[in-house]
Amino acid sequence: MPTTPSYDVVIIGGAIYGSALAWWLTNTPGFDGSIAVIERDPTYAYASTSHTNSCIRQQFSNPTNIQISQFGAEFIKNFRAFMGGDPEVPHLPLQSYGYMYLADTDGFARTLQESQKIQAKLGAHTRYMTREEIAAAYPFYNLDGIIGGNHNLVDEGYFDGGTMFDWFKRMARRNGVTYVHDEVVGLTASSSAIDGVTLKSGDTLTCGTLVNASGPRAAATAAMAGIDLPVRPRKRYTFIFDAAQPLDRDLPLTIDPSGVHMRTDGQYYLAGCPPDDDPDVDYDDFGFDHSLWENKVWPVLATRVPAFEQIKLINEWVGHYAFNTFDQNAVVGRHPEIANFIFLNGFSGHGLQQSPAIARGVAELITHGAYRSLDLSPFGFERVVSNTKFVEKAVI
Repeated sequence: MPTTPSYDVVIIGGAIYGSALAWWLTNTPGFDGSIAVIERDPTYAYASTSHTNSCIRQQFSNPTNIQISQFGAEFIKNFRAFMGGDPEVPHLPLQSYGYMYLADTDGFARTLQESQKIQAKLGAHTRYMTREEIAAAYPFYNLDGIIGGNHNLVDEGYFDGGTMFDWFKRMARRNGVTYVHDEVVGLTASSSAIDGVTLKSGDTLTCGTLVNASGPRAAATAAMAGIDLPVRPRKRYTFIFDAAQPLDRDLPLTIDPSGVHMRTDGQYYLAGCPPDDDPDVDYDDFGFDHSLWENKVWPVLATRVPAFEQIKLINEWVGHYAFNTFDQNAVVGRHPEIANFIFLNGFSGHGLQQSPAIARGVAELITHGAYRSLDLSPFGFERVVSNTKFVEKAVI
């Protein structure tokens, strides 16, 4: 229940972004306000955060995205220190087996090489590998049709995103943030500001700043303020499988030209993909297309890694991307006309790895009126208004 009828900051959505922002605000010098996080489902059973594959990569083509993930890696590796050094906070290992982008055309190979140069200038350890170099390092691949690929074995791979999310929540609560189990059904507004929220329970809360952190439901939240936000739920499928012939080394997170990706996942392996037909779906549509495994995923696995001809499906699930249909990158920052409405939306599958840096930046924006650690203004809503896309070539 709310502990007061008014909060300095009201955050709609308590999953990774709502909780990360709440925690960062309580750790940003100069912020001393009250915070309420409104979450409609505190089990987070259908939240994108709960269905994530918890991966992080430096391999983007846009310098801002690269820097965001570099801070993400720093945050993961120094998680306990960032959380105040509490010995109760676990260390978060980062399993750096890297991403392996495979190119099957000269054009894509050139794009990988261009991106690698940008990454290297920023200190990433990505390298472009010829087909022969890939075969020598990972002889289990069938490289028919492959020209080359990009790979990085430093600060790129898998981490325990669920634990990071759990501690964002715990520490936010410990620092005085109020979590409210309720649903925002309306906003009250003046000509240039949001005055407050109406909850399904009938309660109303006034606020100084409103943050939209409602994941795949972001467009519905924005619509309450009369804002057309191009973020829609899109299904993404994950499969866990066992191999009769396990590989003799880690399988990098391999992005096959088909769109199927695969990686080591503890004693098993993980694969995922979008459906061939990728429409917007309803917020509560988690229906599973079981034909994807037989018709798309398994044939690609068995072709690219012949040892995967004999595998056993262990588990499968479908989650929602908060998919930005405009340019598949985040929408972050203040609305240009409704100054106290802040976007934390549309991460299109990059959300978990980007949450430390982007939540930190938005906490700075709320506290100081500007980004300080890293300029996140390229993600602003203004680009949607002006139809100027944020260019990122490395989108999975």
